[in-house]
This record gives sequence, C-alpha cells and structure tokens, in this order.
Amino acid sequence: MYKDKPHFPASRRRGLLQRKRVQLLLGLVGIFILWWTGFLPFGSKVQYYNPAEHQHIFFGHNDWSAQREAVKEVFLTTWEGYEKYAWGLDEYHPLSRKGKNMVEGGMGWIIVDALDTAIMMNLTSQVATARAWISTSLSYNADHDVNTFETTIRMLGGLLSAYYLSTSFPELAPQRDDDFNQPGEDLYIEKATDLADRLLGAYDSPSGIPYSSINLNTSQGLINHLDGGASSTAEAATLQLEMKYLSKVTGEPVYWDRAELVIKAIDAQQREDGLLPIFIYPATGEFRGENIRLGSRGDSYYEYLIKQYLQTGGVETLYRDMWDEALEGVKKHLITYSSKASLTVLAERPSGLGHVLTPKMDHLVCFMPGTIALAVTGGETVEKAKRRLGTYWTKKHDENLALAEELMKTCWGMYKVTPTGLAPEIAYFQVDNPPRQWEGHLDPNWTPPVSANLSDDVNADWRDDYNIHDMDGHNLQRPETVESLFYMWRITKDPKYREWGWEMFEAFREHTKVVDEVQGKVYAYSSLDTVMNNPVREHKRRDNMESFWMAETLKYFYLLFSGDDFFPLDRVVFNTEAHPLPVFDIRGSKVFKTGWERSKRGTATSKLSEHDAAGDNSKDDFVQFAGRRIGEGVRFDKDGKPINTNSNSDHDHEHDDTIEHGHIEESGQGKPPTEHSVLESAEQHAERRKKGEDSDEAAPLQNSRAGRPKPQDRLAKEDADDAAADDDDQDITGRGGKSH
Repeated sequence: MYKDKPHFPASRRRGLLQRKRVQLLLGLVGIFILWWTGFLPFGSKVQYYNPAEHQHIFFGHNDWSAQREAVKEVFLTTWEGYEKYAWGLDEYHPLSRKGKNMVEGGMGWIIVDALDTAIMMNLTSQVATARAWISTSLSYNADHDVNTFETTIRMLGGLLSAYYLSTSFPELAPQRDDDFNQPGEDLYIEKATDLADRLLGAYDSPSGIPYSSINLNTSQGLINHLDGGASSTAEAATLQLEMKYLSKVTGEPVYWDRAELVIKAIDAQQREDGLLPIFIYPATGEFRGENIRLGSRGDSYYEYLIKQYLQTGGVETLYRDMWDEALEGVKKHLITYSSKASLTVLAERPSGLGHVLTPKMDHLVCFMPGTIALAVTGGETVEKAKRRLGTYWTKKHDENLALAEELMKTCWGMYKVTPTGLAPEIAYFQVDNPPRQWEGHLDPNWTPPVSANLSDDVNADWRDDYNIHDMDGHNLQRPETVESLFYMWRITKDPKYREWGWEMFEAFREHTKVVDEVQGKVYAYSSLDTVMNNPVREHKRRDNMESFWMAETLKYFYLLFSGDDFFPLDRVVFNTEAHPLPVFDIRGSKVFKTGWERSKRGTATSKLSEHDAAGDNSKDDFVQFAGRRIGEGVRFDKDGKPINTNSNSDHDHEHDDTIEHGHIEESGQGKPPTEHSVLESAEQHAERRKKGEDSDEAAPLQNSRAGRPKPQDRLAKEDADDAAADDDDQDITGRGGKSH
C-alpha cells in the first residue's frame, strides 16, 4: 500500500475499478475513431512511402503479363462498379454509389471515353453492353452548352478510336453481330459524324478560333462567361487530330479545314520563340494577357503540334517546325533547376517572358517528357532511330532526349516524395535566387547540371526541393506521368520506367480503392483530397471518379506492361485523352494537305494587346474592332467578312482572314441557355443606341434558337452553296470546302 494513494474497502474498490475500466475503454474507442478519421489535431506517425516494399523479383524480367492482367482487373472492378451504380450517367460518385448527367439525357461521358480501353483489353461482353447503350441511348439533342474541347477529345475522340479499333483490329473484343466484311459496322462513325457536324458551330467565330462552349442542339458557339470571353489556348488548339482523322475517314475536308485554320490564326500572331499565352479571343484571334505555361490551359497545344506532324506521315513539316521552335523556347525561357538536387523544372512565366519565373509544375506538365522523346525518334526506339538516321542523328537529338529523361525524373519525384507514393496536383520547387537556367542557346559547350539520385532515404536532400502546398495536395488519378513512362519505356527501353510505373500502379491501387464496408470488397477507385496522409483517411476520399481514370490512366498502365507490337508508336498517335488514331500518309493527296503556309517571320510579339494593357480586363473586354463589342453590332458573311450594316458607322475595319487546353471546366456551367451569349444583330444594337440603352457596361446577351439552322439544315444549305461556288474557291469559315 502506498501512502499517497487513497485507501478504499475492497468491495468498493472493485466496483469503482469496473466502472472506470468501462469508461476508459469507451474513451479509448472514441479517441481511436477520432484519430482514424483525422478529426484530432494530431495523428499517427506518418508512414512514408517506402519503395523497398515495392521492389519485386520480376523487376529485370521481360515478362510483365501478370502486371498487365493486374491493370485489367482494376479496370474491370471500376467498370463493374460504374455499371452497377451509375450506368449511362456522365458522372460517377463511387462513395455515394450514384451518378448524374451533365445534360438532359446524358452524353455517354464515361462509356464513350472508356470504350476503346475495354476494346484494347479484349473485354467482349463489356464492349457489347456499351455499344448497345450507344446504339439506343446516345444522342446530342439536349438544349444545353458543353465544353467544345472536352467534348472533342473525349467524345469525338472516343467514338473515332472505337471505329478505328473495331475496323482495324476485329480480333479485339469481337462482336457477333458484326458484318464479316465490315467489322464494327457504321455505328461509331455515324455517331462521330453527327457530333462533329454539331461541333462545327463552335468554329463560327470571326477569327476561326473556336468558342469554348457549344450548344449541340442548335450548333451555336457560345462566348465564355469566364476569362473575359477568351477561350484557353489548349481548348482552341487541341481539336486537330480528331477532325483531321474524321475527314480522312468520311472524305469530307470540312472538318480538316476548319480545325487547321485555328493553327494558322495562332501562328499569324508570331509569338516570341513559339510560346503562347494561355488565353485567346475567338473574336479577334489575339491573345489575352501574357501568362505562359505548359500546365493547365496551355499544355496540349504543344502536344498536338508534333502529333499532327506524325499523324499524317511526316508530310506536314510546318507543324514539326512549330514544335521545334516551341521546344527551344521552353529551354530558353522555362527550364530551371532545383537548389539541392539540380532537378530539371519546367516552370511558368505568369507575367510574360520578360518577367519573373515561377518554379511550379502542374501534374499536367508531365505529358512533356514523353512527348519530347516521341518527337526525337518519331516513336521508334532510340537504337532503331539512330540506325535509320545515321549521321543525321545530331547533338540536338541527344540533348532533347536527355531533357526528356531529366523531366521524367522530376515527375517521378512528385510521386516518390509523398507518403502515399501518389503525386499532388501541383508541386512547387526550391530554386536558387536568381534561378539557374538553360544556357545552351548562349554557349554551345554548356552542359546542364547533373541531377542527384532520388534515393529512398526519407531524409535525403532532394526531398527538400519539393514544396507541396496544402491546397495542391489532391490527386485526381491523372494520367500524364504514366503516359510519359509509357513513351519513355517504348523509346529508350530502360527498364526503370516500367519499374517506376509498377510502383505508381500499386500506389493507385492501394490508396484510391473504395471498399464495401459490409462485404470488405473493393468496388471502385476515387480521387483523393490529399496525398500527404498514409493511410488515407476515409473523409479525405473524394466522391468522384474522373472518366480519364479508365480512358487514360489505366490504359497507359496496360500499354506500359504490354509488348512493343501492341499499338506501336510509329503506327498510331494517341490524342490527348489517350484515344489511339492511325497514322496515315497524305503524300500525293490533292484533297488532304496543309491548307495554309506560315507567315513570314518578322519581329515576334510578346506584349499585351491594347485592350489588355491595363492588366485585368474591363467592361470593354470583348473587343473585336475598335469601338465594338461582341454582341453589339457585328455581322459577318459566310466568309467571315464583316458586313457594313450602317453606312454612317465610324468603325469600318477590314476583317483579316489570315488570322485566325488543360482540361477545363465548362464555361457558363449552371446558367440556363437563355443567359448565354451569341452575336447580336447590328440592327438591334443600333436601335438600342438610338434609345439610349447602350452603356459602357455590356448588356445581357440573349441566346435565340430562332434562325439558327440545325446541323442537318446547315449541311443541306451549304451543299447547295458549294454546288454554286467556283471549284477553286475554298470557303475557310463555313461548311464549304468540298471542292478543296
């Protein structure tokens, strides 16, 4: 007995102890629940991602078939969960086990996007179910706006890829009702053509730069309610692979013509070193602001330059020239190096090329290492490309390939640095002040700094170079890094890229899984609020699965672990949503050819447009011509020429026909169709001015379906116009061009 302890009779002591034990047990259970769910201000010791746990005996072996099957199993689990809880719906919310449509009747957002992955994985019954839904339920009649870019890359790209796979690879997921002589029938191409005809309305802008949104029911392009009415550069310039392939399949040049003129308009701006601001006005073809980056809203413009060159058999060399120019610009202006490990960082210039560099990389930027390597060899292995080129393999090839390898390491580090082994949405980097930059354009003998190894030591210096902000730590199951790993493996044959890919896959499979609490079975995979907690706390899971999880991420994992003869890179190009399209040679074609030439290179521009000079856009944002705003008094003929509807106008200005992505949110989302902008007639504007209703503040613009022909009506009318037109007259802004 201790003197400092109170003494109680034995019977009383036992009852008190029993009550205290129960209270203590309940308290511990409560504390554990709060700790586990992350509601306590403290947590368990962070379990850092340990690569040693992911080293496997098959590393170094050539047989990766088991890993390939593991990817297929995750795809099947995801598909079956979606089919059970949200089939046919555009969005899937796996935690609440439901979904919803983005527009009335739905667009098949997930089904169409994931279809070609199912075909590639030879999932016959899943493909049959999807095709039946497309045949009976997919239409584009909803009177609602959708994003032009996302609809093109996901829906049009998905349908075109399904057509290509079903006709060129009939052994993959064969369908019993296929015509033996025409496998895949016409379902996919008919749906694709109908969709593309409706999308053409987005190109009906004065400059040819497509509007960011489109009402598919009316085929009416809609001005963005965000970003001063500008489209993002990636939105405008990541439509060409899909439209060109559709032209090749259907024999209709109109899709090709409309899409390629976007690049003509962009090139006419002659931006310094081929680097573009991330916003562009459909009204004028001019850029808005000076923000330069290869992350969101800028990324896939650069990707589609080199892929357009490759898609048409290396004939359209101007796209290769534009890619080369832009890549040199990236080196000169955007490449910097981290402080401790000298990791290569592809940074941003938010205020323009002459201003401060921000050492920030979106995960989206990680498409770049694979794309650089693809451009170096054209999809061949390095060994094969060197044999083919012989003495034409230059120091520049080695330089660009080394840049791809270093950027790949930096992207892999974004995964390896976190406790879960999954990358954040955005990473910042510690760099010197002033930052070290690429100097190869100044000194031919200069060499980049040597980067440190990304060791497994949790205290290694290289980890300090990564700075992940709390608001940027989420993970949407994005594909860009595994996409580049796939390209780097196929091109360099370095096995480390497959090994890194397997470690990434295991991290996705473990940390993004959603488990049925009753059966204890995985039924879905979801996005995460943060990659900085291991284990992932349940309330940190997002009730969302993006369609690109099945369309891109799992597809690239599957390809990474497949043989080189499975969709070889010198025979297919993948669009920015990972939909494979065939390479086709246009040499000698009188119909399919580049319909424009690059402007003579004068003094490159890198300055704000006059109406942007003040910085933030003002009430006069929608400038088309001096003194005119979009929606107020501008009409155009079928060639895009302004019609002078008022002889007393002081604003005569000749339209110049020579001027002409991230994955982005829908503009105007949540607004009824009547609130979306269309071009108001000059007569209406003049009448309002007479009544004194015109003010410095832009009036609400009304959308009207009246007078706007539907796609089939437009087609009939334009066919008649074409018949009356001169054979040599190429209508570059309307549905014409069939004489091309």
